Amino acid sequence: MDSIKSKLCSSLKPAAMPDGPGYQKTVLENGIKVITEEIPYLKSVSIGIWVTTGSRDEQPHENGISHFIEHLLFKGTERRTAFDIAKEIDSVGGTLNAFTGREYTCFYAKVIDKNLPLAIDLLSDIFLHSLLDEKDVDKERMVILQEIRMVEDTPDDYVHDLFNRTCWGDHPLGFPICGTADRVQSFRRDQIDQFFRSQYQPDRIIVCAAGNLCHQNVVDLIEATFGRISRSNHVRERVKPLSISTTHVLKRDLEQVHFCLGTHGLHYNHSLRFGSYVLNTILGGGMSSRLFQEIRENRGLAYSVYSYLPTYIDTGLVVVYAGTDESSFEEVIELILKEFKKLKSEPFKNGELKIAKEQLKGNLLLSMESSDSLMTRLAKNEIYFETYQTVDSILKGIDEVDEEMVKNLAGQIFDEQYFCLTVLGPMDGSQLDRNLQPWGQWNR
Repeated sequence: MDSIKSKLCSSLKPAAMPDGPGYQKTVLENGIKVITEEIPYLKSVSIGIWVTTGSRDEQPHENGISHFIEHLLFKGTERRTAFDIAKEIDSVGGTLNAFTGREYTCFYAKVIDKNLPLAIDLLSDIFLHSLLDEKDVDKERMVILQEIRMVEDTPDDYVHDLFNRTCWGDHPLGFPICGTADRVQSFRRDQIDQFFRSQYQPDRIIVCAAGNLCHQNVVDLIEATFGRISRSNHVRERVKPLSISTTHVLKRDLEQVHFCLGTHGLHYNHSLRFGSYVLNTILGGGMSSRLFQEIRENRGLAYSVYSYLPTYIDTGLVVVYAGTDESSFEEVIELILKEFKKLKSEPFKNGELKIAKEQLKGNLLLSMESSDSLMTRLAKNEIYFETYQTVDSILKGIDEVDEEMVKNLAGQIFDEQYFCLTVLGPMDGSQLDRNLQPWGQWNR
């Protein structure tokens, strides 16, 4: 049976594109892109319907509507109830889920390779034939309100939403992905349906699949369903945000002070992105990072401290998070700022540059063993590069990073005029003003 399938695939699919041995891309007549990566040694296939619409594409009165749609599409179609959808994917031991980001929404499935037609049928059904019933809107509204409250009850999650609003202000990148309780309460079925019809258009849909598959089979199955969607003339413009250097304090009766300290970073496909990956890894990207070792291991001032890189199509950030006692807050801030300064001027020690590069390469190569990670990588390559980024080219980019590149990048990024701070915990703004000096004097 496997040999028959192999012969069928070889007769149907075009020659592999030069970007990668298993990579194939087809654009349907209506503009939908179908991208696959064939990995014959895997038994699974992951497939995602990616739409380049997220919370940054919402108006203030629509904030949270993309996330609302993500929930609603699983509530029933013309031929399946919500229970039918859950039962069919469970009956084959698969996964069917979705998530909403700031620049995209994804509906995905992971199944054994022989069940790929079922996965595509389910995804096509929920995407194209969901009822968006009024009763489901009201019911799911309650679920999402609980989700919002859950985030607000989890300070080490909530502080990141607060930080985005502090940093980006009124720009949609500052909106919480789930929306606010007031906005979610206001949504009506016709408003949701209108947003879905106007924003989820063929030129913004990318279908990505990775695993033991045949590209042409995937194209044929997608074209039979998604190929029926008509092209749209709807034009969307995204406005590039300007980050704001400011401080915001939300007082709450907590045992710890949770905070995010951030600065401007690079956009997703920036030419210096590999340098920023290495910088972040050295700063706070793992257990051997400077922040983890100095603040947690050497001084015991925090259980959780790390840095990360939120990157978007036209901008980005470098953010440090920590949770600590109120009495230790100022010391932890000063230690972070000290590491910022050291990255700009002092020589690297203990082989940390090499370790950081090997960590990044190891993480990449390990992710290649998972079909869902491969599928996600295909999608992000298309969204942000519009082409396939080979593993070899990424490894080469990491290897080419040197100490001078990281230091120069740190000099551009860690400039106090771009610093932004959000604090959540048992402090108020007046305490912050008394305890801390202006940014320019902190960086001493």
